Amino acid sequence: MVKSDKIWDFLANSFDEGEKNFEPVHIKNIENTKKYLNPDDTVLDYGCGTGTKAFEIAEDVKEVHGIDISSKMIQIAKRKAVERKLENVDFTQANIFDERLKKGSFDVILAFNILHYLEDTREVMQRINELLKPGGFFISSTECMGEEDKKKLSRFFSFSVLLAMKKTRLLSTKFFKISELEDLMYNGNFQIVETEKLNLRDLMFYFIAAKTKEE
Repeated sequence: MVKSDKIWDFLANSFDEGEKNFEPVHIKNIENTKKYLNPDDTVLDYGCGTGTKAFEIAEDVKEVHGIDISSKMIQIAKRKAVERKLENVDFTQANIFDERLKKGSFDVILAFNILHYLEDTREVMQRINELLKPGGFFISSTECMGEEDKKKLSRFFSFSVLLAMKKTRLLSTKFFKISELEDLMYNGNFQIVETEKLNLRDLMFYFIAAKTKEE
């Protein structure tokens, strides 16, 4: 099996250019996210890519720690952090189960456009819950390909490519429906506090802000 980090390494240099296609969704995600941030917060950006979202919230929190399985994504993010002279943002090549991430260390954990690429989603949700402080927030935005119109030509092509990658085990892909994402939150012992459907052309993304239980 080809490891998925190699896929993201391959895409790293063109990642920012590709993200421009989703800018309206990105802007709304950040706007929604900032409602849950405080100046003394420590934030984990899970699946941080090249650091774009971490940079946009850096001035609103105490510190942001970005992790990604792609070494090339992390290299680009670190370079951009130096260029922006941001001292409260750092990036590490790691997955969510890395032992350097300590239980109860984060006030907020972000996961934008990553949940549908995970093979072990339920285990990841449990891990996120234990990494958060009591009353901490998990904020995600996920493309709900299970809700989208597969009959349109552009989406049919995209679905075909993703299915081919899944069958050849190049990349794990889940075709989530909204109800499945919400069940994932509830089963992960989270309380959903806000949701929003974000539509972009033939795509539909689902923003969720969820909270861990207070002790």
